[in-house]
Amino acid sequence: MSDGSVRTGRLAGIRVVSLAGTLPGPVAARRLTREGADVVRVEGPGGDILRAVAPALVDDLTRDQETLQLNLKDAAGQDRLAELLDGAHVLLTSSRPAALARLGLTPESVAQRWPRLAWVAIVGATGDRAEEAGHDLTYQAEAGLLASGTELPRVLLADLSCAERVVTEVVLSLREVELHGTGGYAEVGLIESARDLGEPLRHGLTGPGGVLGGGSPSYNIYPARSGRVALAALEPHFWTRTQELLDVEGTHEALAEAFLERDAQEWEAWGAEHDVPVVAVR
Repeated sequence: MSDGSVRTGRLAGIRVVSLAGTLPGPVAARRLTREGADVVRVEGPGGDILRAVAPALVDDLTRDQETLQLNLKDAAGQDRLAELLDGAHVLLTSSRPAALARLGLTPESVAQRWPRLAWVAIVGATGDRAEEAGHDLTYQAEAGLLASGTELPRVLLADLSCAERVVTEVVLSLREVELHGTGGYAEVGLIESARDLGEPLRHGLTGPGGVLGGGSPSYNIYPARSGRVALAALEPHFWTRTQELLDVEGTHEALAEAFLERDAQEWEAWGAEHDVPVVAVR
């Protein structure tokens, strides 16, 4: 840490150098920081482009991390990066392999100089598609996660799920070093992350008419007297209790009529009181 204090946590003593900007890499790095890892964030001379549009988010993501701005295209910047990697356990990147290769960072060169370093690379897609350009929107579109096909997603699902995979891959790579003494190179793909999120949809669970897609009255959104409520009474005991307390038959129509009797916030308080999973839609 830049203030010289000693970190504690399950990853205390692990030093991470992150070249991964925008969102997936910083979200993963924050998770590692919160688990006790010492993270050094390396930005280009112009800083992270995310700071221009969401500075408060960047501040939150990089809290308790050291941030350096290096020009990795010149010798001095590359030498400083090498010094950082000399003492690191993990390297995070999110640039395309060809761009990293121009900086002298290839799986072969890194393994030769830093054999115990665990390099986790965020790419658009693993393998032959690693050079393809894209962002969360294109990955969600390809994975079929855009509900209407016309509205932009409110949650960056590919980015955030990829970040979780990165944390998992870091822990697995550190375990590999512990067991076998060598680090290695692992890719985490954004499109693969998005596709796995779409698995329930592909199996009909969340699509139109599916059990979690509006087909079941026990798992649905209903208008209230003001606002809307989300009901998720899937388990039999929750579903039976909901019908008994509302004194209704378990149909969409009956529930829709019942929920019009109170405001959404009132229903949320009612649900908490009676142990029924219903909340106001924010």
